[in-house]
Amino acid sequence: MTAAPLSELTEAEIAKQLQDARQQLFTLRLQRASGKLESPARVSQVRRTVARLLTTLRERELAGGRA
Repeated sequence: MTAAPLSELTEAEIAKQLQDARQQLFTLRLQRASGKLESPARVSQVRRTVARLLTTLRERELAGGRA
């Protein structure tokens, strides 16, 4: 997911996606530890998604403080 579609979402939707991505990351880490992970690159993709979501929330928080 790129940052562009995130700007169209509400904070509640972003928070829900963040929760889902963190759960998915947890599952992937468990799979990696047990040796059942099929795509190691997926861990990096999900980590970047989490970072994008957190960045978007932080940008909105800072923008709200200026207004």
